[in-house]
Amino acid sequence: MYPLPEFELLRPTTIDEVLAARARHPDSRLLGGGTDLLVNIRRGIEAPAVLIAVADVAELHAIEATAGEISIGAAATLADLAAHDGVRAHYPVVAEAAEQVAGPTQRVMATVGGNLCLDTRCIYYNQSEWWRGANRHCLKTTGEMCHVAPKSRGVCFATFSGDLAPALLVLDAEATLLGPDGLRRIPLADLYTGYARQDGSTGDGKNYLSLRPGEFVAKVAARNPRGLRSAYRKIRVRRSIEYPVAGVAVALRRDGDALADLRVAFTGTNPRPVRLEGTDALCGGPLTEDICQKLDDLVRDQIMAMKTTFTPGHYRRRVAGVLARRLTTELFAG
Repeated sequence: MYPLPEFELLRPTTIDEVLAARARHPDSRLLGGGTDLLVNIRRGIEAPAVLIAVADVAELHAIEATAGEISIGAAATLADLAAHDGVRAHYPVVAEAAEQVAGPTQRVMATVGGNLCLDTRCIYYNQSEWWRGANRHCLKTTGEMCHVAPKSRGVCFATFSGDLAPALLVLDAEATLLGPDGLRRIPLADLYTGYARQDGSTGDGKNYLSLRPGEFVAKVAARNPRGLRSAYRKIRVRRSIEYPVAGVAVALRRDGDALADLRVAFTGTNPRPVRLEGTDALCGGPLTEDICQKLDDLVRDQIMAMKTTFTPGHYRRRVAGVLARRLTTELFAG
């Protein structure tokens, strides 16, 4: 285990104190459970001089879930979210996503905000300092090329792997951000930038969040559309600890024998969580084999097949499609 470098740890107890600390230390990092950030610090990936712990800020821990809406503070732990009776009853996709992150000891520490803002991952990035140095580093750190796609012309293909984002995306969630300019609410989808495709995207695996300087996620909220069925599934190498090879959240509404609404979102595949575009065209009739094939086509077109882990990219894309089809079929069957 690599030793941690020296840093100053601040422990504010109110949101105003967090904002003041951020203003005094613009290069600081917020510390929730530290399950991702501290690992990166140990590996020498980053070395902030100041960490601002938010565990003592009671305002950021609240979880409220009724039949009509859900609101989750960014410092709420994944264990508390997964065990919350209201979340389990009315938002199973969120509870299931939280319950499948890492292992139980990590979930006790890991926070909602940390999972939503999880650093993108790559086989060439999440390694020790000497390993990265032997490979002349990569575009996401101090290198000049993306080793995943050497001809990417300055685009990083590191992959987003947070589990909560797709679960909340299918609920049309909204994020509340706080920063030097005050409060800002945005669709959760707008928190993430770019697909890392050569299509003029505004962000990639290196610049994957739209947070302004000094901003942080304070909470995330969503309404519960009537009659929506939802669930989350993922495939990983081991049944605990591992990040997803692919994870899928599905929410749908059935009207008689017809598929009336379908929302599908993925993680572990692209440099951002991806909510499939074009699913509206699959609705209006029964869930037939032809509709399932069209869903496969959407997945193939929008899910990337890049080797950012030891798992082949084409396998990841295939797994994503199979998970989406299975979960859609299960939810439609009721």
